[in-house]
Amino acid sequence: MSVLIQGGLVATCDAEHRVFEGDIAVEGGKIVGLGEAARAALPSPEQVIDARGKAVLPGLVQGHIHLVQTLFRGLADDVPLLTWLRRYIWPLEFAHDDRSLQASAELGLAELLRGGTTTLLDMGTVHGHDVVLDACARSGIRALSGKAMMDQGEGAPAGMLEDTRAGLREAERLARAWPNRPDALVRYAICPRFVLSCTEEMLRGCAALSQETGALLHTHAAEQVEERAAVRALLGTDDLSALAGCGVTGPRAVFAHGVHLDDDEIHAIAAAGTAIVHCPSSNLKLGSGVARVADLLRAGVRVGLGADGAPCNNNLDGFQELRLAALLSKMKAGTSSLPAREALHLATLGGARALGLEHLVGSIEAGKRADLVVLDLQDLHTAPAVDLFSTLVYACQSRDVRHVLVDGRQVVRDGELLTLDAPRVAAEAREQARRIARKAGVA
Repeated sequence: MSVLIQGGLVATCDAEHRVFEGDIAVEGGKIVGLGEAARAALPSPEQVIDARGKAVLPGLVQGHIHLVQTLFRGLADDVPLLTWLRRYIWPLEFAHDDRSLQASAELGLAELLRGGTTTLLDMGTVHGHDVVLDACARSGIRALSGKAMMDQGEGAPAGMLEDTRAGLREAERLARAWPNRPDALVRYAICPRFVLSCTEEMLRGCAALSQETGALLHTHAAEQVEERAAVRALLGTDDLSALAGCGVTGPRAVFAHGVHLDDDEIHAIAAAGTAIVHCPSSNLKLGSGVARVADLLRAGVRVGLGADGAPCNNNLDGFQELRLAALLSKMKAGTSSLPAREALHLATLGGARALGLEHLVGSIEAGKRADLVVLDLQDLHTAPAVDLFSTLVYACQSRDVRHVLVDGRQVVRDGELLTLDAPRVAAEAREQARRIARKAGVA
């Protein structure tokens, strides 16, 4: 399919933050021409998208999502992290079966795509992850996704705790089935949950499997004071040292949160090449704190953004995370610490770089894959749209998304999802949420 996106105000989000008004040519899933070159590259497009009066930007990249938790939205409010996990999230995840996993994943994917997120890094639960990967593939999103790895954990249901070797074998099977190929929209990621839920053997096994398969390593780290204290009480060291000592570090490692990193830890992460995903809504709702994003960027850490899971947010809106990241940095490090165009970078090219995908997505450049979002700028809350970066970061909302392309395929048209049946997804989610809440005893 060849597509000409015509007459939009284009925020390329490239290294120079270029903006132009004009056309984008898409063919064979990639961007083949920009501006005047677009017409020459595609004189007879099969489809034309009118983007006049609209902004065009790269699809948003969310580097920390829990699709299996979307069904739990509103079921785990007003408690801190460890209580949230032990009293609500782990029992709910344990109650999942294939039908509820599919309902949860589809609900999350539908919300993400319709809100302009085209790439995600997702952590599942310990079982049934084939269902989640299949839902990702059917939705048309670009995804790295893996089952959660857990072989220990105070307060976890007994059935949530895997045999270490069996869990690693299952992760290896999934990694072989969904390999880390450049042309693959859906790839597997190795996801040890966090230090408190993984033995040293599990962490070392995950690191070895990542090394062997080339899959990304994804975990939680330095999220909350109570959590870090529990790690020190258990191991006599901090979570960052424990992870690094087991090989969970380096350019293939992506840590969610990093709220409570000190100066030495920030510099160690930068030196190792490990990425951090900032989840501002989640960190506020769980009372975790505010990450030192400006300091991370100044140290050279790759930083992206993520909504985390629906029950600690309670939505998956990438534009809300973008706005909050910019505002919270002003409170944490000063009003000039994260200007709008730098904040937008975290949700696009910076986020792609955090996931090792910057050669494919994250900016609008000829040769890159065509993951694109068209937003309406004509509503009252976006007028007068004098400064595009300021409008995109502080004024735009997910409801402004009109069209979304992933790998050149249109997945949202005029605000309507094309790959999943949104009314059916919502209805099934309502039914399954009630059933799983009763089964877990948290209704």
